[in-house]
Amino acid sequence: MTLETVRSICRALPAVTEDIKWGNDLCFSVAGKMFAVINIERPHSIAFKCTPESFGELVERPGIIPAPYMARNMWVQEQELGEALDRREIESLVKTSYELVVSKLPKSKRPGATRPSSANRRPKRR
Repeated sequence: MTLETVRSICRALPAVTEDIKWGNDLCFSVAGKMFAVINIERPHSIAFKCTPESFGELVERPGIIPAPYMARNMWVQEQELGEALDRREIESLVKTSYELVVSKLPKSKRPGATRPSSANRRPKRR
């Protein structure tokens, strides 16, 4: 598993942006909300949001820990990319993380949301 593989998995999802935060973390976001973070320095680590059920299962596996600073929000971290999770698992877990974040967005900010046309909007009250 490589950094570029993770980038391609994340960038394949709708409306994803990426940027570097905190000096060496490549963050993937949708509507400004992060769903995956990968350390660009070796050994790469990856963190992502998960369901409460999978959080409990994942942190029992060697090489996966509650994500520092984000565990209370159900984020886990694979300490070395590809050591505990294979590509298929990472792809599925990253997609789930994305979907969890999107589900919390206001409907108007979700990817694919259409804005009402000006003809359908109510006039503002003054």
